[in-house]
Amino acid sequence: MKNAYHHYPNSETEIHWYSVVLKFSGGGVATGRVLLYIRASLCKAKQLEKAEVVIVDGIRIGVQPDVVTYNTLITAYCRFVGIDAGYSVLYRMKEAGIYPDTITYNSLIAGATRYCMISRCFDLFEEMLEMSILPDIWSYNTLMHCFFKLRKPDEAYRVFQDILLKNISVHPATFNILINGLCMNGYTENALMLFRSIKRHGFIPQLATYNILIHGLCKSGRGKTAREFLNELVESGHIPNAITYTTVMKCCFKCEQFEEGLKIFAEMRRKGYTYDAFAYCTVASMLLKTGKMNEANEYLGYIITNGFDLDMVSFNTIVNLYCKEGQLDNAYKLLHEAEKKGLESDKYTHTIFIDGLCRTGNFKEAQQHLDYMSMMGFDSNLVALNSFINGLCKAGHLDHALRMFESMDAKDSITYSTMVHSLCNARRFRAASKLLLSCIRGGMRILKSDKRGVIDGLRGSGYSQEAKKIQSKIRLAKILQN
Repeated sequence: MKNAYHHYPNSETEIHWYSVVLKFSGGGVATGRVLLYIRASLCKAKQLEKAEVVIVDGIRIGVQPDVVTYNTLITAYCRFVGIDAGYSVLYRMKEAGIYPDTITYNSLIAGATRYCMISRCFDLFEEMLEMSILPDIWSYNTLMHCFFKLRKPDEAYRVFQDILLKNISVHPATFNILINGLCMNGYTENALMLFRSIKRHGFIPQLATYNILIHGLCKSGRGKTAREFLNELVESGHIPNAITYTTVMKCCFKCEQFEEGLKIFAEMRRKGYTYDAFAYCTVASMLLKTGKMNEANEYLGYIITNGFDLDMVSFNTIVNLYCKEGQLDNAYKLLHEAEKKGLESDKYTHTIFIDGLCRTGNFKEAQQHLDYMSMMGFDSNLVALNSFINGLCKAGHLDHALRMFESMDAKDSITYSTMVHSLCNARRFRAASKLLLSCIRGGMRILKSDKRGVIDGLRGSGYSQEAKKIQSKIRLAKILQN
């Protein structure tokens, strides 16, 4: 069966292939189970067209699709294509005389939630009730999650109250969604109170619950409380996993508690949780940011010599380390090795290379990376363009940077701030003032130091009247925005 997945049969051999499946599985129910497994595997691998072929050919050898078949397809289409594609499968399902169930609609509601389409979620709920299909705890969990994603915690909590009023059995995932949603919306204290309350009422938190809460505490800068929860987790009989330790370790580094973070890392190593490159890259990244290049290189060497498989985040961290040290040849070697193993560079990889090339004054090759990003259709090159403009400005190529700035379709406050600051340094205050006003009128924020630089520069250059006009225009722009 494994070979069948790797070499999918063509149209001439499909019937023979399925006859082999039929013989292999013993026919009847067993055949249905084998085909169900094949369909599910293809859907998970985003091979939706092939999954459709399996359904058609299953019918040809006497295996009719059922509600599970269509539910698998709906889930895959909602996840990989979109809610409309998933809903179109529902039409086909009804035409085939297959009655949808709660799982069918839960998959569709999850698809709508992925794109924060709350009105679509409500439409699906109504449709369920019209068909006498009762929503279950997962229907409500997903709806609650959608409200949290939309930054509407009050509405999400009302969904939870609705669950209690309808006397629906609460799943541990319900509390996890509540705690995560509260933390995500900045209500970490409420999440803590909820956690304590449900514990008093007999709820036994899972490791996932602790991880969610620890992550929320770390994100809100409450590292000390997060470490207390790490201790509580251990005392309650749970064993922290790599996610738990990495979350707390990153929080320590973010709060500049480096020794504490390194202690957490040492504990991870003792317990065997450093089985991939991620934790090492986190430490290397911290050392890099604090200027400890030699120590960072030691961790980098450990990753390379021990042959860790790199994910995209780890790979970009190492490439960034090489580029910061000016070791571009090593960075390109690593890129070549990664591509041979099937790891494709992303927009962050190219942005790191652009920054590294600009540092060494190699703007021609940096431009080639930008051109490649445009050709490959990356969703946004803004960070890369900002890095390129910053490099040009620092190297004194201000006119080149201005031409690049003018050619950009999208700009942000960083783009403007870089140009305004560089023009001020070059004593081109009038040009800087025009960009400053354009930025503010576009609703973007700019550094106070850049505003002062423009106004003080104009005054110092004998343009006092112009400086006053700029101040008035800035005030007017702010009033119009409010």
